[in-house]
Amino acid sequence: MKFDATPVNGAMLIEIEPHHDDRGFFARTFCEAEFAAHGLADRYPQCNVSYNHLRFTLRGLHYAAAPVREEKLVRCTRGSIYDVVLDLRAASPSCFQWYGVELTEDNHRMLFIPAGVAHGFLTLEPHTEVFYQMGASYVAGAARTVRWNDPRFGIEWPHEPTLMSERDRTVPDFAGGPLTW
Repeated sequence: MKFDATPVNGAMLIEIEPHHDDRGFFARTFCEAEFAAHGLADRYPQCNVSYNHLRFTLRGLHYAAAPVREEKLVRCTRGSIYDVVLDLRAASPSCFQWYGVELTEDNHRMLFIPAGVAHGFLTLEPHTEVFYQMGASYVAGAARTVRWNDPRFGIEWPHEPTLMSERDRTVPDFAGGPLTW
């Protein structure tokens, strides 16, 4: 696997290194030793899948409040998404900066998201599926949301969302300061 730093401190774009033959290809998408060597979470006690019927469905931006350390490893297994991370950590040199990247079933890229970084995505095709490996099990009381179009952050999405949850649509502007971890 190839690990590339992003403008958001600690977030990594990960590319598989496929080995092709007549059958197709084989590639690793996770290796505990390689992740640990790059300072990334190497334990994922929960895995989730998100299936989205429609193009331009938005999910997020979600994060877990301290003390929950909810790292994520995200991969699009069907269709394509525009994946966004927003750094909310006070001690981070990229605090309040965002980064967006296309993850598709064809490019096989993954995005590692550190704890304290909000995450969301916009589907770019119908019938899109996203697979998450989670560094912590879900804790409902720690779940937080930043609105996708909060003017404080100026995230540039490739298209206006046409479908999202009531929670994601109605969250107020981010009023707090950076998060301490």
